[in-house]
Amino acid sequence: MDYNELSLKLHQEHGGKLQVTSKVQIKNRDDLSTAYTPGVAEPCRRIRDNRQDVYKYTCKANTVAVVSDGTAVLGLGDIGPEAAIPVMEGKAILFKEFADVDAFPICLDTKDVDEIVETVKRIAPVFGGINLEDISAPRCFEIEARLKEELDIPVFHDDQHGTAIVVSAGLINAVKLVGKRLEEVNVVINGAGSAGISICKLLMQIGVGNVVLVDKQGALCPGEEWMNPAQKQMAEITNIHREKGALVDIIKGKDIFVGVSAPGVVTAEMVASMAKDSIVFAMANPTPEIMPEEAKKGNVRVMATGRSDYPNQINNVLVFPGIFRGALDAKATAITEEMKIAAAKAIAAIVSDEELNEEYIIPGAFDERVAKAVAKAVSDEAKKLGITK
Repeated sequence: MDYNELSLKLHQEHGGKLQVTSKVQIKNRDDLSTAYTPGVAEPCRRIRDNRQDVYKYTCKANTVAVVSDGTAVLGLGDIGPEAAIPVMEGKAILFKEFADVDAFPICLDTKDVDEIVETVKRIAPVFGGINLEDISAPRCFEIEARLKEELDIPVFHDDQHGTAIVVSAGLINAVKLVGKRLEEVNVVINGAGSAGISICKLLMQIGVGNVVLVDKQGALCPGEEWMNPAQKQMAEITNIHREKGALVDIIKGKDIFVGVSAPGVVTAEMVASMAKDSIVFAMANPTPEIMPEEAKKGNVRVMATGRSDYPNQINNVLVFPGIFRGALDAKATAITEEMKIAAAKAIAAIVSDEELNEEYIIPGAFDERVAKAVAKAVSDEAKKLGITK
């Protein structure tokens, strides 16, 4: 099917994918007086006297802003805020469909870090959470860090953390399947941008022993002059054997390959050079670093991609609806590393030991159990950490 043509027709027919629907009816004067003036003054007074009542009397308790500047949209790159709107609308309807969270696209006409931070802070009173989306690295790191510091609601950059959580969930099960231990495996991550760095950090949090990050210019290693500040920081805490060189060299002997980079950068010969029972997560979209058919020629044991037409789809929709549902339910003030790990473990646990096999290491995107399990795990962890209002 030509999904591009179908999508274009869908967007044109409906004038986009979102609309505002009222929860209450306005059919007569009493309805109007209750929903609007004069009656609306009373919830306003209650919130004025106790700001936390905003969660009781307004949409804030179930509303998330999907914020982007349009600089890193899907595989399209810097296409601007207007062109990013269809993606952000899509994100919003996934929030609603999978976790009954009301989300709204906010596409900002600026690339300035200070302006983005200030704008999000100014609109934050309406929202119970902020989902940052498709903002290019390394600016996305500073934007998220500053907003997390300055806001008392959850801030979550899905391109970083959603990807990291679903990759971690898949690897928890893949490693179990091949009979290896997380602390003993050697991992290479190709693509040292926002997603690659975040995946690396979370894998280390769940106990992975050795991770080497590789970018276009080679492996991240202390002393390399080409690295940006975020990459230099990662070089100091990864690559314990101080390996240098290109991906073709670094991939040799590794147990796991994780790709968040570019199409076709891995060959069957490169996969064959990996350790026995190799695991390959090739997630470049729409064309992965290596197609599953090619990877099988290299004797890969477990294969995952970002595509829906192959088994083991690594899809952020398994994460962001549930993680915000849980954070909103708990009135959490942040989304922490502990909450991310809880989400990854909850997703992994959906696949029972009896069901686990090479083509089923992670639940499907439409598994209705996932968002509920993630939401509960995240909510419970927030309460345990004492970061709720």
